[in-house]
Amino acid sequence: MADRKKDVIRETDAEAIRLAKTLIRSARFGALAVIEPGTGSPLASRVGVATDIDGAPLILVSMLSAHTGAILADPRCSLLVGEPGRGDPLAHPRLTLVCRAARLERGSGEHARAERRYLNRNPKAKLYAGLGDFSIFRLEPERASLNGGFGKAYLLERTDLVTTAPIVEELAAGEQSALEHMNADHSDAIAVYARHFAKAAGDGWIITGFDADGMDLALGDDVCRVFFPEPLRTARELRHVLVDMAKTGRVADETQSDS
Repeated sequence: MADRKKDVIRETDAEAIRLAKTLIRSARFGALAVIEPGTGSPLASRVGVATDIDGAPLILVSMLSAHTGAILADPRCSLLVGEPGRGDPLAHPRLTLVCRAARLERGSGEHARAERRYLNRNPKAKLYAGLGDFSIFRLEPERASLNGGFGKAYLLERTDLVTTAPIVEELAAGEQSALEHMNADHSDAIAVYARHFAKAAGDGWIITGFDADGMDLALGDDVCRVFFPEPLRTARELRHVLVDMAKTGRVADETQSDS
């Protein structure tokens, strides 16, 4: 039986890691599974989702909800992300993360960053984010299970999903000003990123977050993920990479128009 299980699980490669990161970075919501206090029974609920710069999921939840009480009593939880498309829902990729939930202290720098990133991704949550009975939790991934479709199962480690390099703090320091600058002054470049790199149609895309691997874009309720050609090593590389990607996309557009 153990040998059969090993045969089902594929060796984790760069493609699987990129798919897993795409699923979590692109998630607007997920299914949070917790352990019900008192009974020990499983309890699942839908939650809004964003990610911290390093890739850890963030959730904003009411202190009055059953699942919040559950993770306060026992931080062990899992989060399922991945939206099915047309046809068989089981043929579409999904990712289950095994996590420990940590409530972020309001007024701390970590909370301020998490709240900023959560609201950039979920702007409608501004209606209740400031209410006293809502809190942000960071879900610390311990491991994950990726199902990329039939016959494409992988087991991932925390290190496959979470960035621990110094660039996380470097990017955090200047991320919001970079977002505001790009969204206010370079909508044409953002359109190129969406069209050329994410194959996403439509006008009016904005960038909602940067990280070492890439950027998250949104157009209303639609989201897409754009990876950099190579992961950033320092925050100073961000501007140069964005300029180069815009040039690459525009050249490709011109070549396609001429053909």
